[in-house]
Amino acid sequence: MNTQRSTSPELTRRDFLKTTSTLAAAASLAPGVFAAGDDTLKVALIGCGGRGADATHQALSTAGPVKLVAMADVYKDHVDEKYDAIKQLHPERVDVPEENKFVGFDAYQHAIPLADVVILTTPPGFRPGHFEEAVRQSKHIFMEKPVAVDAPGIRKVLAAAEEAKKKNLKVGVGFQRHHQPPYLETIQRLHDGAIGDIVAMRCYWNGDGVWVHTRKSLQEKLGRAPTEMEYQVYNWYYFVWLCGDHIVEQHVHNLDVINWVKKGHPVKAWGMGGRQVRKGIDHGQIFDHHYVEFEYADHTRLSSQCRHIGGCWDNVSEHVQGTKGTCDVGGHIEGENRWRFSGKQKDAYQQEHDDLFAAIRSDTPYNETALYGAYSTMTAILGRMATYSGVEVSWDDAINSQINTFPKALGWDAEAPVKPDADGRYPVAVPGVTKVI
Repeated sequence: MNTQRSTSPELTRRDFLKTTSTLAAAASLAPGVFAAGDDTLKVALIGCGGRGADATHQALSTAGPVKLVAMADVYKDHVDEKYDAIKQLHPERVDVPEENKFVGFDAYQHAIPLADVVILTTPPGFRPGHFEEAVRQSKHIFMEKPVAVDAPGIRKVLAAAEEAKKKNLKVGVGFQRHHQPPYLETIQRLHDGAIGDIVAMRCYWNGDGVWVHTRKSLQEKLGRAPTEMEYQVYNWYYFVWLCGDHIVEQHVHNLDVINWVKKGHPVKAWGMGGRQVRKGIDHGQIFDHHYVEFEYADHTRLSSQCRHIGGCWDNVSEHVQGTKGTCDVGGHIEGENRWRFSGKQKDAYQQEHDDLFAAIRSDTPYNETALYGAYSTMTAILGRMATYSGVEVSWDDAINSQINTFPKALGWDAEAPVKPDADGRYPVAVPGVTKVI
């Protein structure tokens, strides 16, 4: 925990309200929503990476008085760098003295009490515990997807979502397509029967992949050999307990869209996957490709692909086949009711924060976790379980799995949940051998 005091002058209440008076006039406030008549929404950022900085920028760009008051991360340099970046964009909406910049695995526990709204943007393995704590402390929440990486995490999130509902807390989840006009209008048309009965679906997140943070670069940064926990958190995308594999971390967006179209989640899945290209020593445990067939309750099937291999066919999209036509869910229908979206586009990342903060200010029921956040994430986890095991996996068996990937204790010297062999390589799932239930 960092307790040094800031040398930057604090904004006065009068100056802050003066600069936000125009925005405040646009906000609709319900009586009794804010304590002591103060309509300023105080924000805490938990997880000061790139997505955390972007989400905070969007939160601070919403209508009505709002300010960032606390920040937390396991790395002090992340806190300091993102503080400077956000302060530059919103000089009058950032008021985070040094004593409100918290560092460490327990940093979130110190930042949450200071806020009305908590932004959760750490690696997703931490999400269930952070969400549970924010709900316990009765805070409104924006959390990035995915909301968990395994079934025990999903169950924890669902329990906390139910508690959030009882407490009338507003919860937003980073599935921004639910706030994107082409998707909103297209899916409404599908639900109205524009392509008839839906008989098949397909979706993709095929691309080159993401960054790799090597053990060597961390050693150079620290000036010593890192502990195993330090390395895994630093290179978090490549460990299941932190990322969930890219089918969970990225492809979940596309799976969420299909669940939205179907108004529900699949009941079983089977598939295949592996590591064909991305097999380096810093590629941890995860696969570089997954192919899954999901079956829904009405026996329709979704063909799902995701890949992290360069030089191949890239595609990020969702498609639906109906008895009267076909649909690119991003805004295009072919068939009897041919149509293409021509409305006004919006920044969906900004819109999801606008909608959440408007719900907070108007005291409107709002809980995206209960609606789709947890179940879409569980759909992606189900897909990973199918590809890792190579067997058919039912939804019920998957969501009730007792396999918990999270470490028993957190700390830079704590035991990591997976360990490398003598050559520095990690255990990787073997279809036909690996057990997931």
